[in-house]
Amino acid sequence: MADCCMFAGQGAQVPGMGKDFAESDATLMALFDKANAVLGFDLKKVCFEGPAEELTKSNICQPAIFVTSYAAFLAFQKRNPAPFAAAAGLSLGEWGALCAAGVLDFDATLTVLEARGRFMQEACEAVPSGMIAIVGATPAQLEELCAKTGCTVANVNSAAQQVLSGSKDEIAAASTVAKDLGIKRAIPLATAGAFHSKFMQPAREKLAPVLDGITFSAPKMPVLSNVTGKPHASDPAAIKATMLEQVTGTTNWAADVEAAKALGCARFVEFGPGKVLSGLVKKIDAALTVLNVADLASLDATLAALA
Repeated sequence: MADCCMFAGQGAQVPGMGKDFAESDATLMALFDKANAVLGFDLKKVCFEGPAEELTKSNICQPAIFVTSYAAFLAFQKRNPAPFAAAAGLSLGEWGALCAAGVLDFDATLTVLEARGRFMQEACEAVPSGMIAIVGATPAQLEELCAKTGCTVANVNSAAQQVLSGSKDEIAAASTVAKDLGIKRAIPLATAGAFHSKFMQPAREKLAPVLDGITFSAPKMPVLSNVTGKPHASDPAAIKATMLEQVTGTTNWAADVEAAKALGCARFVEFGPGKVLSGLVKKIDAALTVLNVADLASLDATLAALA
C-alpha cells in the first residue's frame, strides 16, 4: 500500500507546537536553533511559548508551521525510513512537501516562507479583504455566487467545501447572497486577507526575485501541485513558475488527493500541527486511511497503525 505525506497549511499553528519533538531529540532541537539563525529572530520561542497573536502573523506563522512540520517528518523518518510514494501540502504546506522531496533545502525553504509570509501580510494590510467558506453549494450555485458578488474561488477543499476570496464588501455580500441562493452554509473566516486571489498580486511580484536567488532541484518523489492538481514537472524552472502562480491562483486540494490516489496512495500521513488536511481527505474519500504526526503521542500512534 502506497503512502502520501502531507504538510499542514496556515491556520494550523498553536503555541507549544514542536516543543516535545525538540526536547526529545537534540537533532530536532538543532533544527529550531538553525531556523533562529537563518531567520534572525527567536522562532523557537514563539513556537514553544507563543503568544498566539505573534504566531498568527504570516511572516512568523509560515516558517513556524514549516519547521514544526518538517521536525515531525524527520522524527517519523528516523523510526520509519520507508519512502513515501508522493508528497503534498496546502498552500504554504506545499513548500514543506517540496523540501521533503529535495527540491530545495531547509534553509532555502525557510528563507522563501519568511519572505512569502511577509509579502502576503503586506498585501493584506494594503487593501481590506477576506475569505469565506462555502459548504454544500452546487457548481451552478457557486458560479452564480461569484458572478453576483465579485468573489473568486481561492480553495477547492472538497466537492462540498470551497473557500472564496474577495474585498471586505464582496465577502459581506457573499454571506447574504449565499442565503438567498439556498446554499447550506457560508462562514466568514478569520484570515488576514484574501489569499490565493488577485489581492496577492503585489506579494507574487515581490516573491519572484527571492525565488530567482534560490536553487531548485528535480523532485525525488512526485510532489502534487495545488495549482494544477497534478505532480510538479521535473524541471526546476517550471516548479518555480508554478509556485509563484500559487500565490494568486486557486489551490485545488481535492484534485491533489485524487492525483495521489492515481499514484496508488491509499494512506495519507499529515505532518505538523492540527488535523485539517486529514479531515479534508476523509471528506473527499471516506475509504482512505488518514494518520497524523503532530507530537510524540501522535507519532507513536501513527507508527503503531502503520505496523
